[in-house]
Amino acid sequence: MKVSSLVVATLVVVAAAVIGIGHESQFVFDPETMHRVAKQAIADNPANDPQGIVDSVRSLLKKEYPDDIVDDSEWLFNNAGGAMGAMVVLHASLSEYVIIFGSPIGTEGHSGRFLSDDYFTILHGEQWAYSPGQLTKEVYKAGSQHLMSKGVAKGYKIPDEGCWALEYARGNVLSMMPFGLADLFSSTLDPVTLWQTVKVSGGYMLKNFLKGKI
Repeated sequence: MKVSSLVVATLVVVAAAVIGIGHESQFVFDPETMHRVAKQAIADNPANDPQGIVDSVRSLLKKEYPDDIVDDSEWLFNNAGGAMGAMVVLHASLSEYVIIFGSPIGTEGHSGRFLSDDYFTILHGEQWAYSPGQLTKEVYKAGSQHLMSKGVAKGYKIPDEGCWALEYARGNVLSMMPFGLADLFSSTLDPVTLWQTVKVSGGYMLKNFLKGKI
């Protein structure tokens, strides 16, 4: 990384700490639109083909937010909280991110506990979840939206049949980064995925920050 890039990245972190992240005035997206887009994509694909649904979501979001959705982002692995999936980042700023996340073969782990609200809208398959002391699982099916409120953590599972979801987080997204990267240092030791994650997520955050979009 060039010195100039390192300086800019450091300034972004400092500025974020000083001015604060996650105020309503900073948000571009909203959970209602995410839910509507997800349900429309499902309805437009009666064959229940996950690729068709994901493609529809990306197209519909691009129409809704032409200046804020990336339409050529690459897929990459995501390891966090002991779970492994794949994701494509459609938007990332210091206060919001929009991704499509899931796995075709299942996974399970810790959801994380964040300074952000996380809206997990199921596109295909199911997600299961539970809280401590909860003796029966929560089941979220295609078209439902699972809200993980700020400060809440759960255990979750994607069954072996697979699941894909449109995930939208709003709040202090920068504070979520350590959770999203920790497994890459403590478990997978995958430098390629680490570089891709920093390049894609960090790159979009920096680009939006320089545009004045926190």
